[in-house]
Amino acid sequence: MSTVPDWIWISFIFATGCCIGSFLNVVIYRLPRGKSIVTPPSACPGCGNLIKFYDNIPLVSWLVLGGRCRKCKTKISVRYFVVELLTGGMFVGLFLLYYHTTVRASMGDFIADKSWFVYALHLILIATFIAASAIDLELWVIPIGLCWFVTAAGLICSAVGGYVMDYHFVSGNFLLPVASAKVAAMSGGAFLGLIISFGLLMTGILKRSYVNPDDNNEADQGVGGDDSDNYNHRLEMLWEILFLLPIIVGCVGSYQLAARNEAVGQWWLNASQVPWVAGFTGSLWGYFVGCAVVWATRIFGTLAFGKEAMGLGDVHLMGAAGAVIGPVMVVVAFFIAPFFGLAWAAFQMFFKKTRQIPYGPFLSMGIFSVMILNDTVFRYLITMFYIGQ
Repeated sequence: MSTVPDWIWISFIFATGCCIGSFLNVVIYRLPRGKSIVTPPSACPGCGNLIKFYDNIPLVSWLVLGGRCRKCKTKISVRYFVVELLTGGMFVGLFLLYYHTTVRASMGDFIADKSWFVYALHLILIATFIAASAIDLELWVIPIGLCWFVTAAGLICSAVGGYVMDYHFVSGNFLLPVASAKVAAMSGGAFLGLIISFGLLMTGILKRSYVNPDDNNEADQGVGGDDSDNYNHRLEMLWEILFLLPIIVGCVGSYQLAARNEAVGQWWLNASQVPWVAGFTGSLWGYFVGCAVVWATRIFGTLAFGKEAMGLGDVHLMGAAGAVIGPVMVVVAFFIAPFFGLAWAAFQMFFKKTRQIPYGPFLSMGIFSVMILNDTVFRYLITMFYIGQ
């Protein structure tokens, strides 16, 4: 890996994770409440006293103060300590799994192969999804801004990843999403369709689903499920289907154009395999596939049962994950997530608890699982495909 001793790397990563966890606590509290995550400085919610730097040391300060404000003794939620410890622990855990086990041998060397780039991207996803899950647990809402942040990180890192690392190393080991010419064509067409759909929304030609006239900040704050009986849920799904139609038409149309027109096909074949284009469109396709698997479940579930099935926040969450881990892994994650949900249901039954929790945390656990099992899943799929030939 490098001449730096492992314990130094682990200590540094853990400390960094805990510091990021401290910032995530700010995000978890302020973002869904429409407050700035930058200003003002952290203060006690009880007395409003600004928290001194020595009372804001991750993990240590909470333990030293006994989970209370130094001045007014207001109780500080244990969530602050848990989020910091969880973030630091997951940062270190991922490092150990990637570089000290054979689980993700495809990552190569942290320094020599520059796979720290992919590791850092995965840390961004993990940290953001910890915040999204915590907010979802508390308020049943996933701020779209968090999902867009991860999506942007996935698109940018996938585009430049082939230049930071060896492009063949990236594509050959499935470290970042990379699109073939056909997939790149579908991705580009779907993106054009998405622009058209947003244009129809902005001009008022297409109506938004589940519009609440009393909530003008829904798009800014986040999207969660709405259990209100004031909506005709099947009718609301019609608006979402209409929103998706230009995306589907653009995807299919672009594929057909590239496949049937020889001149266009040859030009696109050359252009689409430039590393940054292949990476960007591969990440974009992962975004669309991640959104699609949840959105399809949402639409068909709502049409079947007449009640909103899954929230749009889950759609954005899986889209963001797809932009980072790619289309194949995000689909696998979607089908793994219910097992975590079943485990929680069994826990509830065993301890006779009745409290339900939103689905975002289960999706996040499924995503984390496939990040670790990436090599195993791809080996299985490649073997299955080879046998099928």
